[in-house]
Amino acid sequence: MELDDEVCLCFHVSKRKLLSYMRINKSRMRRASQLSECGGAGTGCGWCVGYLKRLFAQMNPEAATAEAALAAEPTPEEHRTGRASYLKQKEEG
Repeated sequence: MELDDEVCLCFHVSKRKLLSYMRINKSRMRRASQLSECGGAGTGCGWCVGYLKRLFAQMNPEAATAEAALAAEPTPEEHRTGRASYLKQKEEG
């Protein structure tokens, strides 16, 4: 994903906005769920929560999964397609 691609498709929160939010609030960031304070990311359909967790792990030097998180980053199209599948499964039960 590029910096201006939307991570949270419900609230149109870009990767750039999330990274800036984490950089500015680095001293108080303790868990990935705090990213919801950035434009409501992760509080809509829930699809981006996994991505938010990976993004948080990248910014947290103690996170053992940071390197794996970088390798597993989806393309913007994969992210949108995955969300469509996620929402369909959610509707079906």
